[in-house]
Amino acid sequence: MNFTKLQGTGNDFIIIDGRNIDSDWSRVSKDMCNRYLGVGADGLMVVLNSRSADVKMLLFNSDGSQAEVSGNGLRCFAKYVIDRKVVAGTKLNIETMSGTRTVEATLSEGKVTQARVNMGIPNFATQEIPVKIRHPRKGRGQADLEHMLDYHLTVGENKLNLSFVSMGNPHAVSFTSRPVADFPLPEIGPKIENHPIFPHRTNFEIARILKPDRIEARVWERGVGETLSCGSGACAIAVISQLKGYSGNVVDIILPGGKLNIVWDGMGEAYLSGPVEEVFTGEWSI
Repeated sequence: MNFTKLQGTGNDFIIIDGRNIDSDWSRVSKDMCNRYLGVGADGLMVVLNSRSADVKMLLFNSDGSQAEVSGNGLRCFAKYVIDRKVVAGTKLNIETMSGTRTVEATLSEGKVTQARVNMGIPNFATQEIPVKIRHPRKGRGQADLEHMLDYHLTVGENKLNLSFVSMGNPHAVSFTSRPVADFPLPEIGPKIENHPIFPHRTNFEIARILKPDRIEARVWERGVGETLSCGSGACAIAVISQLKGYSGNVVDIILPGGKLNIVWDGMGEAYLSGPVEEVFTGEWSI
């Protein structure tokens, strides 16, 4: 089985053209993503035919669990299908578990080097994130946005102020005044991910405002652990930051793996832009 490994700001994925392959992709993901006994990656993506879009993407975390969507994954996926002419042109619609996402690619010498993803409209409905918290709504079913942006949660000896949003997958964001490198993410991350208030688990981001247009962050990804970058997590940070009055419509999120640019007008879709590159190709025995 042929595969390709790609990465976007250090968030790495294995991609397989599965249009003519029948396999247990959850098991394949666990085996191939293992960094000691396999290829090594944060996740596995499978290319399939779509009846509603140009192409369909299946996404599996390194623990074998299936995920709804990935911003960096979509950029890697777009490079794979465009470079290999699975689809024609530089703009494509990709079917995911959380709906169709549009990606616009930038080419250099015939290969994709950058990609811009429409990540959709941020969702603050508790049942859509999902998160189980008290008094989540007010009025005629309207979301109590203030409550969603300022939820206090104690994890061990750590008191955190969390903000919740879905970018097609669940996110909990916390801002700190200290350098994010000092935050005990390996200790706190899994406790937030698996906290009972998140019935489907959650991604967790710790962020610090550097300037109104520049934020540093680290991410603990559901089903993976700490990663060098997370596209949907970067979008969640930018959205929450703007709603809290920390930043404007355009912001750079600085992650250990590199820089991602987020644009959000405060009401509509959020847009994620960043670099993408192919790492290597290989063959996996099944």
